[in-house]
Amino acid sequence: MNALLQTLAWLQQCVVFSAKISVRALTWLAAVWVVATPTWSHAQTAWPTKPLRIIVPFTTGGFNDTLGRTLAAELPKSLGQPVVVENRPGGNTVIGTELAAKAAPDGYTLFIAALPFSAIQSLFKTNFDVVRDFQPITLGGISDNMLVAHPAFPVNSAQDLIRMARENPGRVNYGSSGNGTSVHLCMELFKSMSGTSMTHIPYKGSAPVVTDLIGGQVNVMFDNVPNVIQHVKAGRMKALAVSGRKRSPLAPDVPTVAESAIPGFDVSVWFGVLTPVGVPRDIVNRLNAESIKILQSTEVRERFLRQGVEVSTNTPEQFGELIKSEVARWGKVIRDANIKAD
Repeated sequence: MNALLQTLAWLQQCVVFSAKISVRALTWLAAVWVVATPTWSHAQTAWPTKPLRIIVPFTTGGFNDTLGRTLAAELPKSLGQPVVVENRPGGNTVIGTELAAKAAPDGYTLFIAALPFSAIQSLFKTNFDVVRDFQPITLGGISDNMLVAHPAFPVNSAQDLIRMARENPGRVNYGSSGNGTSVHLCMELFKSMSGTSMTHIPYKGSAPVVTDLIGGQVNVMFDNVPNVIQHVKAGRMKALAVSGRKRSPLAPDVPTVAESAIPGFDVSVWFGVLTPVGVPRDIVNRLNAESIKILQSTEVRERFLRQGVEVSTNTPEQFGELIKSEVARWGKVIRDANIKAD
């Protein structure tokens, strides 16, 4: 009997000892997990750990490219990773835009958009949606279009042009850099708000239409201020008005369309930065903050202003609302004017 009791007592001690070991083991494992979890989580969310790319759906040389390359030169200083620009022109910007829309939402792809971005779906059948498939980062800058005429063309103001177009429906012609471009849409809005009829001559880019306006084959056109201001100063063109809500600092003596002819007329060519939808919010916020810091620097502001672009930045939400309003605005202009893609 005594032997049985001793055996039971020994077994009880073994169970207690095992339980103590198990509790200690579990406590140790829990401590390891607590310590390791933040490190694991940080490793999962660390950004950036590799180079970034900025897709520009235009060729080199224009302001879209300038904006992309400015960010690519400065972002590595704060992000610690290289940033490369990929120019992907073609298909009236559809090729580059689709590439960006389908990129992984990991914060490593940025996209430079401009005003035609908001008109693209009204002109083309696309596999993406500019509102649904993109996450705005920040507006980058705004610029004016300038309404210019051949020096011998008998108008000296936007009001003169409206009068002539009304008296001679369809006989005044205007050139543009192509269907659906900002300068084309700007003139179509001008026609709609003034109740005039003019004949559109689309070109493949700005340079050839500028050449033909100087040569007298084109009567009038809207074009970005930097593209025409030197010709105006040299007397090869005459400026009639600018399209924005206020006068251009590059041409302070030239009135706006709104003040001289059509109250409420306001077309600002905008440029901005986006990324594919789904990028984590902390990365979006950092890209917004870093981009604004770069763009609002004195050196960048002054350099852009010399090119006719005024730096203007905002929150992702504000930029998103601008894009939505622009999509609705230009979609209506395109439908009303029955504009077709080239």
